[in-house]
Amino acid sequence: MRIHHLNVGTLCPRGARWVNGTGGPFQRARLVCHALLLETEDGLVLVETGLGTRDIADPARLGKSWVRLVTPKLDPSETAIARVRALGFAPSDVRHIVLTHLDLDHAGGLEDFPDATVHVHQREHDALMGRVSVRAGRYIPAHFRHGPRWKLWNHDGERWFGFDAVRSLLDGEPDILLIPLFGHTAGHCGVAVRGPDKWLLHAGDAFFHQTQITGGRTPLGLRYFQRRADTDRALRRANQAQLSALHSAHGHEIEIFNAHDPLGLLGRE
Repeated sequence: MRIHHLNVGTLCPRGARWVNGTGGPFQRARLVCHALLLETEDGLVLVETGLGTRDIADPARLGKSWVRLVTPKLDPSETAIARVRALGFAPSDVRHIVLTHLDLDHAGGLEDFPDATVHVHQREHDALMGRVSVRAGRYIPAHFRHGPRWKLWNHDGERWFGFDAVRSLLDGEPDILLIPLFGHTAGHCGVAVRGPDKWLLHAGDAFFHQTQITGGRTPLGLRYFQRRADTDRALRRANQAQLSALHSAHGHEIEIFNAHDPLGLLGRE
């Protein structure tokens, strides 16, 4: 399997010191929307979609307060569909999309791939459908109005390096796994992919800064935003601690990164 690392949206909030841990307090920070594009025997698999083309054309639909807070770059060349085309593929080559969760900066590009099968945890879909309580404005209805072709996964499965209820997502493709990491949202999951040399674990928003699993001081702004965004803080922290233990015990065979820390894309863009 060939694996491409993509940035499908740059976010530039003020306060680089409080977000990236370096720079001045009034400088613009840089966060990314880290996606993976996987070349498999069943076509392309896109892990995360970032912001979509319609978000770029009409950012107001993302919510004025969110746009004002994070100041997205709004560059059409950074959308997932543009990244796919830049690699020489057609959007229709994307047969499957796997989402860690359905927040606007992860699911915004779904509309650009209307024929792809969208894999997400059942609990996350339940939250989208209003079957469980969700903070107002968390999901953007326009991102799902086209009627995605959902493939929903329940909370059962095998074990993987100590994690429970892990599911293989594609028939005949045991090297793409959904890892439940609830807490940031009701059905938040990580996505593990077996690379040529080691496993990659895209942990989504289970943590926001590499120091949260490797040790060290996490920038204050990220910690504050993380607490505000959590659906279940205790559960998110428990899963974060398990990710830290995984890194300590198996860091030589599993590379763990999150959705927004630019360090996870360093040297790959």
